[in-house]
Amino acid sequence: MNAPNRYELYVIEEGETPVEVIEDTKIPNAATIKILKQDHTLGNMLRAQLLTMPQVLFAGYKVPHPLHPYFILKIQTDGTITPDLVLSEACNQLIGTLSTLESKFKREFSFKEADGGPGAASAAGGAFATSDDPYGTGAGTGGGAGWGNRDDYLDF
Repeated sequence: MNAPNRYELYVIEEGETPVEVIEDTKIPNAATIKILKQDHTLGNMLRAQLLTMPQVLFAGYKVPHPLHPYFILKIQTDGTITPDLVLSEACNQLIGTLSTLESKFKREFSFKEADGGPGAASAAGGAFATSDDPYGTGAGTGGGAGWGNRDDYLDF
């Protein structure tokens, strides 16, 4: 009903600027940055990355309304670097961190497949193997293969 069309939440239309920087006149070395078509996922990651930087005195974000696809990021620095430059530096560091995480994940996943672990057995096309126990409680005492016949971890 009131919710916008899904594509409006992530497609930047012609004439829209994805990032708008507004210098704060009341607080020295501070800026308010409006980032369109993004939500808490990016806002929280940017805030956390900014707070790890020694030049940043304050970093916070808010999503003014859940139906509006943007967030507002406020940054105050110590004056050695401007807020928009520190945001750019934080974005570059965040991209590096995420690419490192992706490569580590892919490497670990390839090791799991090469070792013939549970991921490889499931990928081989079999049914839920009895050696694969998602709760780590052994084979279970339910008596049969399948979820309906096994004891759940909540069964006492």
